[in-house]
Amino acid sequence: MMGIAFSDKQWDDVRKTYKAWWAQKLDRPVVPVWLANRNPGRPRPATPRLSQENCADLTIPAEAIIDRIDYELSQYTFLGDAYPFVNFDSFGPGVVAAFLGARLDTSSGRVWFHPKKILPISELHLEYDPDNEYLLRVRALYRAAMDRWGDQVLLSMPDLGGCLDILSTFRPGEFLLLDLVDAPDAVNRLTREIHDLWHRFFDELSADLHGSGRPSVVSRGWTDWSGTFSDHPAYILQSDFSYMISPQMFDRFVRPELDASATRLGRAVYHLDGLGQLAHLDMILSIPYIKAVQWVPGDGKPPQDMWPEVYRKCHNAGKASLVYCGPDGLNRLGSLLGTKAGLCHMPVRLNVDQASEATDWLDLIL
Repeated sequence: MMGIAFSDKQWDDVRKTYKAWWAQKLDRPVVPVWLANRNPGRPRPATPRLSQENCADLTIPAEAIIDRIDYELSQYTFLGDAYPFVNFDSFGPGVVAAFLGARLDTSSGRVWFHPKKILPISELHLEYDPDNEYLLRVRALYRAAMDRWGDQVLLSMPDLGGCLDILSTFRPGEFLLLDLVDAPDAVNRLTREIHDLWHRFFDELSADLHGSGRPSVVSRGWTDWSGTFSDHPAYILQSDFSYMISPQMFDRFVRPELDASATRLGRAVYHLDGLGQLAHLDMILSIPYIKAVQWVPGDGKPPQDMWPEVYRKCHNAGKASLVYCGPDGLNRLGSLLGTKAGLCHMPVRLNVDQASEATDWLDLIL
């Protein structure tokens, strides 16, 4: 059996590279490339790959899911700044809502969250449940993965979601928009509740990965659905709900919590999703512990590298950028900014027939 191929030296190189990127001391872009050119050396397991379609099927043993992921990871050569990690976004965007009792719906093949009952905001209180089935499922998968791989593979945080995004699950549609006007104190109360619960989940899941109960097995770092490595607690924060609100409301209901979360973590990326959030960019850039921005223009809009004013503003504010734009896009952004330093491309996966393309990617960091 061939197994996953990644050495301690490669891990050390990854740690040094990303540490320099977070500190804005790396003189080149970060380019992680996964090339599927290896034979795993064993038959493909019958267990399906973990996905949003099957994440609610709790009858599949955690060990079987990890075995299937092991098979998948064993197919890859990790090139450039790539490293083996498992993306736990399979439980959907904003899974804290499910941890807090929302119904997790996979009937469409994608995860959606729905309130079991829509309560008046004055009656809505969110509480920690140590026996929540989805929280227990993630922790069981973490245990199975750590038992299987030790520190050889990094496990991402689930897609926890942003505070107002989570709250909008329990106050869906126009309810939360009206609450901002009609019940601002209740919105702030619930934002504080969710903030504290979010960090409790983050800290407990981090403890599972960093030695709690098994001090001999400690994760090499932190990552999230973006695949950005950190040797210090970090996360990609977001507030997709902010697309629909004014800068004044963002400053009142979102910015303080973002600032508090980024400070509590020590470093963060902000997921800037959609044109409606550009009005908030100056406030986001003013948050010291948000170290980078991921700009996502949205469906039907020009690609990431065609927004020079956004990247120039981030660059001039001393922030790095998390991108997904291909080699040509990275070169265009480098020309625009006068440097490709500070740019971190999200992981790129190539199949064996695309092996020649790996050269184009690796040329960016040579």
